[in-house]
Amino acid sequence: MRKFGLIGKDIEYSFSRNYFKIKFKTEDISDASYENFDLVSIDLFKKELKKNKAIEGFNVTIPYKESIIPYLDKLNKKAKAIGAVNTIKITKKGKYVGYNTDFYGFKNTLKPHLKTYHKKALILGTGGASKAVAYALKKLDIEFLFVSRTPKNKNEITYSDLNKTIIENHKIIINCTPLGTHPNIESYPDIPYQYLTNKHLLFDLIYNPSETKFLNLGKQKEAKIINGYDMLALQAEKSWQIWNK
Repeated sequence: MRKFGLIGKDIEYSFSRNYFKIKFKTEDISDASYENFDLVSIDLFKKELKKNKAIEGFNVTIPYKESIIPYLDKLNKKAKAIGAVNTIKITKKGKYVGYNTDFYGFKNTLKPHLKTYHKKALILGTGGASKAVAYALKKLDIEFLFVSRTPKNKNEITYSDLNKTIIENHKIIINCTPLGTHPNIESYPDIPYQYLTNKHLLFDLIYNPSETKFLNLGKQKEAKIINGYDMLALQAEKSWQIWNK
């Protein structure tokens, strides 16, 4: 039996385990299993998981997409450029290789919805997922700014910097923060929603609930809204391809 699983913290809610359970059943894959590895500290990856030789691959989620990198033997080109990993393949020689399929999932979910006026984006949050989003936007020739509570770089601004002009000039807004995730469904990013229009596109990487407060507030302004489910399905399928190459 080949084993795969998800590394993260407080991940009982996670989409991945159920997704692969259904996939294995519908596609009659009887030689594979998928489970959650809920780690209170990334150190446990080396102390516990790397000793399990039955495991052939992992997905990685919040908060370990960046902190897991030092524990890997190699990064593929895209993961290195992004600076975050959400997929790990263990080679036949026992090497741990990091990949990023978030980029693929986000880019291919967003692309069909883009209009000519979608030239600039705001990325809410600066964690590992936001790095994959930024990489995808670069590939799509879309300019972007990060919005952070504690900006550190020149292309980062604070939430208090957001005003009518900035919102009007950035027609794509992507929530890469965990705000609004079940069970905390009443929380949402603090942006001036009153300046949204029907030309705005709001993308939330969260998929549970399917319509977050962030997306609902955008819908009230007739903005196009997209949740994270299709992105996650695409990145999961890409992970499966990598593990089975």
